[in-house]
Amino acid sequence: MEFITSKLPEYQAAQTEMKKFSEKWAKEIRDKFSEIDRMQRAYMAEEILLTEDLKRKRQNEIKEKELEAGDYNSKIFGMEGLLFQKKKELMKPVLEKVQRAVTKVCSQRRLDFMFDKSSDVGMLYTNPKHDYSDYVMEELGIDPKAIKALSNEKIGKSEQPVQLPVENSPKQKSTNSKLNNKQ
Repeated sequence: MEFITSKLPEYQAAQTEMKKFSEKWAKEIRDKFSEIDRMQRAYMAEEILLTEDLKRKRQNEIKEKELEAGDYNSKIFGMEGLLFQKKKELMKPVLEKVQRAVTKVCSQRRLDFMFDKSSDVGMLYTNPKHDYSDYVMEELGIDPKAIKALSNEKIGKSEQPVQLPVENSPKQKSTNSKLNNKQ
């Protein structure tokens, strides 16, 4: 799902919108903490001139502002905060569109099950011939061949193939045990 949704223009637009909200709310929170910092510096500068009652009053005002800023931060960025709600709201149409495409592909291909490999379903093996991501992307109007060509081009430029040793061979096992003994 993540792979497919990330290729949709609607997803990119939702991500941009989320970033705008996140930055706006983060600035508001920074401003609140800047105000608290200003209040603390002013209190420290005037502390020796204040009576005990005025000191307690200023300290309480600062504590109230800190609690208010912390509550606002939780309200925005908490588990069920406004950012989470906004993300859910913006992603709902994208996820519904992908779900409709998945349903259509499953119906056309007469599939009874389709698993999301990126989820916590714990698949140990999947045969690549059963990967229907390309069909779902085609259903959504995304060219999977262009995506794969772009991915292969990036991989070819940035990475060289790496040969990993096969640990099941007796020779490899004895080499590994010798290396482990030396360490």
